[in-house]
Amino acid sequence: MNRRDFLRSAGLIAGSAFIALNTNAFGLADSATMIRGRVTAGKKGIRNVVISDGFTVVLTDKNGRYELMPNEKAKSVFMSTPAGYQFKNDYNIAKQYEKLGTAAQYDFNLQVLSVDDNHHHFIIWADPQVKNKKDVQQMMETSVPDTIATIKSLGKDALVHGICVGDMVWDNHGLFPDYNAAIDKMGIPFFQVIGNHDMDYRMGGDETSDVTFKNFYGPTYYSFNRGKAHYVVLDDVRYLGTERNYDGYISEEQLAWLAKDLQHVAKDQLVVINLHIPVYLGVKNNAAFYEVLQGFTNVHVMSGHTHFHENNITNGVHEHNHGTVCGAWWTGPVCTDGTPRGYGVYEVSGTDLKGYYKSTGLPKEHQLSLHIEKQDSGLRLTANVWNYEPAWKLKYFLDGRDAGELTQERGFDPLSVELYRGENKPEGRHFVEPHETGHLFTAQIDAMVKKVKVVATDPLGNQYFSEKNI
Repeated sequence: MNRRDFLRSAGLIAGSAFIALNTNAFGLADSATMIRGRVTAGKKGIRNVVISDGFTVVLTDKNGRYELMPNEKAKSVFMSTPAGYQFKNDYNIAKQYEKLGTAAQYDFNLQVLSVDDNHHHFIIWADPQVKNKKDVQQMMETSVPDTIATIKSLGKDALVHGICVGDMVWDNHGLFPDYNAAIDKMGIPFFQVIGNHDMDYRMGGDETSDVTFKNFYGPTYYSFNRGKAHYVVLDDVRYLGTERNYDGYISEEQLAWLAKDLQHVAKDQLVVINLHIPVYLGVKNNAAFYEVLQGFTNVHVMSGHTHFHENNITNGVHEHNHGTVCGAWWTGPVCTDGTPRGYGVYEVSGTDLKGYYKSTGLPKEHQLSLHIEKQDSGLRLTANVWNYEPAWKLKYFLDGRDAGELTQERGFDPLSVELYRGENKPEGRHFVEPHETGHLFTAQIDAMVKKVKVVATDPLGNQYFSEKNI
């Protein structure tokens, strides 16, 4: 199918999704009817595959067969794709589910991967958040080709998948097909998380806020596997029933499902949980979330929503709250904390995870920015190291001489202040304002200094530097 046919097909999907707002396109399975199915690769059944309706979790038997009694609220049955198999997708939009209807049997057929998936990569896109066709054009001309180049740089035979951690669009659900076209162009399977701007408003409460999303992308929470990594997608946006009024909350139904899903995961396995609102910062019942994860020793959370970049460790859970694809809502080159607009790039080897933040349009090595401000007492140096964690080391050099370590400080990135502070900035979207951040490092230096260099060393020993002539 060529691109024109694909877009036409996507448009038809969009139309059916909006029609479905007034119908029940998913249907509801008869709660008194057992559903059955089989997971196969060719003609061979695959055992111990997790199957769920979002409430009950079962395993396939030695012949790949399963059966479960669907919950009356269930709208789909999904498979937690097992390690060693390709992800099922339509035009690179992951599709490991079937909508429940009048059928009694739902089968899944998989294809074996041709390479070992213990080593693989994944991309995290946070908040593309396109509002109109102008935003879409920016995304297609900058973010998409940059991501394609990054994927190619990982190697011809690299296994790569993507996850968008919400706000694919900005309340304009008619742009879901444009988002889908961007994903199709990148050439890797992408999984989707629902964000607050991906929800339906004016349709009741939280239970009806995901109708359009589900028609495009299926269930809002599920899991899948690749190598020794177990991936989970959750919906942590709770619509409160009035215009754009929501909070961060993981429903009790999801937490109960998560506990059942994790029963089939080893405690020392790598667990990567993907959601929209950062757990450590914005989820009201995060204590219940952390309780479900007790005993798991290698958990990473991938989130977005904030339009700034920050790493956090709470209760042993390492959360990566990503800077956004759209930066400050497509108004400038940086997010509100000075982090360049971009995305996360991660590498998994066995149960080990490492990664970096890739700035759109800039080389991988671009990991910090420098600002020099003239003051009465001399010069003030500010280094913004957006992917900073406590294990990073920072040193600075003045005219080639080692000047020691910089002082960590909480404040505003100078470039974000210049671009966004003020009621008339930025052009077109005046609501954007700079956000205070803790990944700034400062020093007072003599006005006679001619050259400044800052070297940042990450926990893996990789060194990044930036320098300025004054």
